[in-house]
Amino acid sequence: MSQTKSFKDLIVWQKAKALAIMIYKITDDFPKSEQFGLSSQMRRSAVSISSNIAEGYRRFHAKEKRQFTSTAFGSGAELESQLEIAKEIYRECSYQEAEDLLADIMKILNSFLSKS
Repeated sequence: MSQTKSFKDLIVWQKAKALAIMIYKITDDFPKSEQFGLSSQMRRSAVSISSNIAEGYRRFHAKEKRQFTSTAFGSGAELESQLEIAKEIYRECSYQEAEDLLADIMKILNSFLSKS
């Protein structure tokens, strides 16, 4: 089995990156009035997931790795809440693929947290 050399090799990071890109595309369809509102919040939450996974990977101590994984998990919960709000306001957008990917990411992060 090959050894992970970079956070980019982590499946969870790859999924989180794909989710962030997906959220950017979804929020592109929101009205311009949302540029600094829900759209911005969703984008920051989504980017935070992959960013914290990457930063945690580069930390040397297990406690730090766990903290960044926990922060990524928290950002996922924020995004989950924001998606629920967006679904109520902007019903014309399709959120299912993003919701499914987020659920998968959250399961992986939860698994990491329960093992550490």
